[in-house]
Amino acid sequence: MSGSDTRSAAHGPLPADTTQDVRARGADLSRQVAVLPVGSFEQHGAYLPLTTDTLVACAVAREIAAAYPVHLLPPVTISCSHEHAGWAGTVSISSVTLHAVISDIARSLRRSGVDALVVVNGHGGNYVLGNVVQESSSRGEHMALFPAPEDWESARERAGVETSLLTDMHAGEIETSILLHAHPEFVRPGYETSDFVADDRRHLLTLGMSGYTDSGVIGRPSLGSAEKGKALLASLADSFGAYFSLLTSDGSADDSARG
Repeated sequence: MSGSDTRSAAHGPLPADTTQDVRARGADLSRQVAVLPVGSFEQHGAYLPLTTDTLVACAVAREIAAAYPVHLLPPVTISCSHEHAGWAGTVSISSVTLHAVISDIARSLRRSGVDALVVVNGHGGNYVLGNVVQESSSRGEHMALFPAPEDWESARERAGVETSLLTDMHAGEIETSILLHAHPEFVRPGYETSDFVADDRRHLLTLGMSGYTDSGVIGRPSLGSAEKGKALLASLADSFGAYFSLLTSDGSADDSARG
């Protein structure tokens, strides 16, 4: 296959492209699109690994790369997890550093002929990514942040996820489902009995997660299933079509395209 028919290959979370693959994939596109998973290294209760957000972001990015002719990048694995500092193993970088890393990656891609970047965010605490995208877009560069809350809501409904996005805050039904589908070997026993709800979190930025949960969990992981995880990823891949169309053709965000 060549041009827009070429799909990205990956082994686990890492892409397996050669430079020839990247060149061929962009040959028939008006603008080549790179996809960058951004995760975190933070606590996810006693049953999900510290790398959960990275694994989720990579699972979403792999699903996208299997359906669209994009340049799949390796993940950013440590980000802004300051609200989880009360738990052992959590590691963070500053928002300034994350902003600089994403901006540097985008500039490097443009120098090598890949003009558009989609940041696939797996961690809700990476608020600065929205600023990176807004600033880039205001300069006439081509960048997007995915998934939006609307994309997650569509995926939640399509997959039959029972927990609302408000309640499903951390290590809950959605994350547990995606890992049960994509990486079941990383899910330990205990999610079946770890449900905890704390919908009023208005002081989260001041108190951190420890102000609302002793276990590190906010959500209903007991409702998770591999079937829901598969459906969540399929829905997100479908939602990505509008982003791909917008970045490759400067058309309406309502348009979608599969290569």
